[in-house]
Order: sequence, then C-alpha cells, then structure tokens
Amino acid sequence: MNNIWVKVLTVILITYTFICGMLRPLNPGIMEVTPSRIESGQQVELSISTYNTHLDQTDNIAYLSIDSLNNIKAISFKAQSSNEAKITFNIPNFLPDNAKFSSASLILVNNIDGGFARPSSITIGQDSVNIVAGKELWEKEKIGHIPEPTSRGFPFRLILEETIRNIYYHVPFWFAMIFLFSCSVFFSIKYLVKPNENDALKVYAFNRVGLFYGIMGLITGAIWAKNTWGQYWSGDIKQNMTAIALLIYAAYFILWKSFRDDQVRLRISSVFTIFAYVAMIPLIFVIPRLYDSLHPGNGGNPALGGEDLDNTMRMVFYPGVIGFILLGIWLTGLFYRMSKIENYLKQ
Repeated sequence: MNNIWVKVLTVILITYTFICGMLRPLNPGIMEVTPSRIESGQQVELSISTYNTHLDQTDNIAYLSIDSLNNIKAISFKAQSSNEAKITFNIPNFLPDNAKFSSASLILVNNIDGGFARPSSITIGQDSVNIVAGKELWEKEKIGHIPEPTSRGFPFRLILEETIRNIYYHVPFWFAMIFLFSCSVFFSIKYLVKPNENDALKVYAFNRVGLFYGIMGLITGAIWAKNTWGQYWSGDIKQNMTAIALLIYAAYFILWKSFRDDQVRLRISSVFTIFAYVAMIPLIFVIPRLYDSLHPGNGGNPALGGEDLDNTMRMVFYPGVIGFILLGIWLTGLFYRMSKIENYLKQ
C-alpha cells in the first residue's frame, strides 16, 4: 500500500472512529426502578435512577404502559437530581386482561431528553379479574406528544451501557481479520498454481497481521464480556471456537519455521493456510449457531441491529471497519517488505 493518500485515509478513518466513538454521549435511559413488583388498587411510589438525563431542569411526565392502548399517568413526579426521581402512581383496581400478572413499561417524557422507556420494568399483580373495568381504567390516559430530544447520541442499552462503544473496535477487528485471512488464501492458491516466492511471503504477511487482529478481537471481546457477562472468559461456545480457530492459525507460524528447505516450507505453509481457513469457517460461523450462546448472533441470541446499531452508530461503525481493514493492508505491506529484506540479506 504505497499510495500516500490511502495511508492518509486510513489515519483519518481510525482517528475519526476513536474520537467520535468515545466522545459522543449516550441517549437518556432508565437504569433502575424500585419496587419492580406492585399490586393493583394501590398508590405506589417508584424510585428511579436514570442515565444522562436532566430531570431536575424541566417538567417531566411519567406513564406506566401495558401496551399502546392501556396506560396510566403518574400523579406526582419529584426530581431529586438530574438522574434520580420519585414517581407516584395510582394503580387501578383491575388489569385490562385476565392475567394474574402483567408487565408494564415505565415511560418518561420531558422537553430536553425527549421520550425514553424501560420496557417491562414493572410487574403488576391483581387478586380479582374484571376485564371490562380494567380496560376502562387503563384506557383513560393516552400518551401525549413526545418531543424530540435536544441532542441525539448513541443508543442506551441496559447491561451494555457505555460498553456499547466497544462495537467500534471489537467487531471491526473481526471484519478485518476475515478479510486478511481471505487474502492469504487467495495468495496461497496462487502460489500453489504457479509457485512464486513473493506470493508465499504475502501469505505469511497476511496471516501475521490477521492473527494479530484475531488476538485483539479476543482481548476486546473478553473485556466486553467482563462488563456484560461478569467474567472475562465464561467458556461460551463462541469464545471457545474462536480460540481454537486462532490456535490453528498460530500453528502456521510453527510450520513456517519447521522446514529448512524453502520450497517445501512455502508449499506446505500455503496448503496449511487453506486448511486453516476452511476450518475457521465452521468454527466461527456455523458451530456457535447450533448451541446456546451469550454472544449476539449465535444460539438464538440476536445480533446487534435496529435500535442497537442505529444510524448514529453506523456513521462511526462502517468507517471504523474500513479503517481497520486499510490499516491491516498497510501493516501487511510492511511485513511483506521486511520478509523480502530478510531473504535478501540471507543470500
């Protein structure tokens, strides 16, 4: 990668990803609601803690919402700080259905933060059932106009919270790793079809940077797991299979140093690269989908998308992916030239 403008673009994209990914705030969110279980026919005071809100700087409205048609409005909202408040509700005597328990979402609205909610944050129980009366009581209040927030940030998600920013580094490492390993397979096949030492050296360089990216992906993933799953390594199927795939690639470098005959070394290393790539596909993309997994995109656990990767995040995520891929190509070119120099000095 000798084009200076490509290198400049790489630096710009990586810098943009780090700066925008770290400095832009998260949207407002509700972190805790207590109590989480209440009974019908009571007056209840809820204590809430929120994130990045301005509760004490504006008028607030709160709702408990079972669905789009059944809502009740708070009779009192007392902001104690910018991120804490006491909210009082008169809970109707009956629920709008025959269930003994129903989940309700807490919705907060104000002119600065806009509208935000914590889904299914309250469980409401009822001793007796009267669907007609329940519907009448819960359908009295309609959620009014929800203003737009004065500023937009990245999505707030429970558990993830600030660690959602790791998506700009953890995931691009994997995208770039797959790209680099794909390039190494291409040059492996090219070398086996028509042997050329330069192609084999490119395979070595791509595998070297690709393995580094994979290790960085594991490290950033372990840090993310510690904050969201509670431990760095939980034995999750995705973690285990990825580690095995990288160990297979690590064996490539043992092979590279194991043969004195250069032609044998280059040929066997190229064949092994193809084997490692073929093994990586089911280990990373197939097997984890067949088992329960905490990792998004595997075992029925949906990957980040929609609200979790909205347009504000895409504006940082995709430049980050491109930037890390270009950086990988740049590093590969450096290692390739280093290998050529080493071979020249051996002669």
